[in-house]
Amino acid sequence: MGELRLEIANQLNLRNKNVFQPLWVVDFPLLEWDEETSRFYAMHHPFTAPKPEDISLLNTNPGAVRANAYDLVINGVEIGGGSVRIFDKALQAKMFGLLGFSPEQADYQFGFLMNAFKYGAPPHAGIAFGFDRLTSMFAGLDSIRDTIAFPEML
Repeated sequence: MGELRLEIANQLNLRNKNVFQPLWVVDFPLLEWDEETSRFYAMHHPFTAPKPEDISLLNTNPGAVRANAYDLVINGVEIGGGSVRIFDKALQAKMFGLLGFSPEQADYQFGFLMNAFKYGAPPHAGIAFGFDRLTSMFAGLDSIRDTIAFPEML
């Protein structure tokens, strides 16, 4: 599909490799409802914080909650992405509950994290960049395969 997208953009003269148009993508949904299993799943991961203004919706309309997450896109290519992590024990417990974890399951899998919150985890966030993608873009190439080493098959 990536090749098709590039070909269509070329045919319609929508690409200019000398112009860089960045944008931030925000307001991702925090949760996704699955009809088959009748439960919510985390769209990113179970430690992604909701937007502060949406926290009250966790009790009334969890599917409407937006994630405090972001992607950096340049010329239609995702260059990096990340999120603000949950740093509050009660909020993390609420998230685990919405994702279908019993308190016992959450403690078994993530008790170390929940225990660490009592020591005052600071607000924290992260972002991961794809430097291979940036390099390809700035070199005017269409594929990251031209900028990173792939081992040859012997």
